Amino acid sequence: MVQSIGGIAKYSATDLDRFAQELNQDGICVIRNLFEQKLIDEWLEAFEKLFHDRQNQPGGLAPRETSRYYLTLPWVYPFANELVFANPVIMGILERVFYQEYVMVQLGVDVPFQGSDYQEIHRDFRPLFSDGLSPAVGDRIVTPLYALAVNFPLVEVTPDNGPFQMARGTHLLPREEGLQKIATGEIPMESFYMQPGDVMVRSPLALHRGSPNRTNQPRPMVVMGYAMHWLHTPKVDLTLPRDYYDSLPAELRQMLRCEVVEQLSKEKVETYINFKY
Repeated sequence: MVQSIGGIAKYSATDLDRFAQELNQDGICVIRNLFEQKLIDEWLEAFEKLFHDRQNQPGGLAPRETSRYYLTLPWVYPFANELVFANPVIMGILERVFYQEYVMVQLGVDVPFQGSDYQEIHRDFRPLFSDGLSPAVGDRIVTPLYALAVNFPLVEVTPDNGPFQMARGTHLLPREEGLQKIATGEIPMESFYMQPGDVMVRSPLALHRGSPNRTNQPRPMVVMGYAMHWLHTPKVDLTLPRDYYDSLPAELRQMLRCEVVEQLSKEKVETYINFKY
């Protein structure tokens, strides 16, 4: 049973079991009202300043098709917050799904603006076994949830401002079969509407896309990436200042796959350009 204390939802072990079951079955689960509005407000204010600064830097934003961008968040206040990246509810779900040591590999924001369009339906990763094998071999092997994206919006997500769309259960299907079922309407592309404070955990293998933002306000969506410890993830990176890294408990330091530097660079060039499979 979900309880609300001080306006913030508290989740039990039974709730976490249910979220993990939804994630395995559907490729997605949504945790309502996990973060406080004050935290979201702080992130939004800091994000708007960061985006403005990055707009004026060569390579400061990664293009995501027309009027849509991705940028990496720096590990400074308010983004460097273990109550977010190591949130007990999120960690409880990840531990139920991964079953083994995992690492955090990504902290960024996807943001569509007015003028954005539907993205091509895609995956963020290849399956472990299907690509490169003959279909007869690869399609018989269901890829486990070896990587997960944790998303939360900094504004309300409405039908008009570019909601994330996904076809449930397609993380368990060969890509072409999933696309065919979407095309025939057998599996719908579902829009996910969210309030500030809601958190979505999803499989990057589930077929999905961004939709058009038809409003005059951007729709920033934070993405935190987690993966089993053996996965090679060259496209995304975490860079932490040493004083912050050294202040963390040993188990959190171990969870972060990152470069540790004495001082963060002011100029960030985005390298996560190719993102669709």
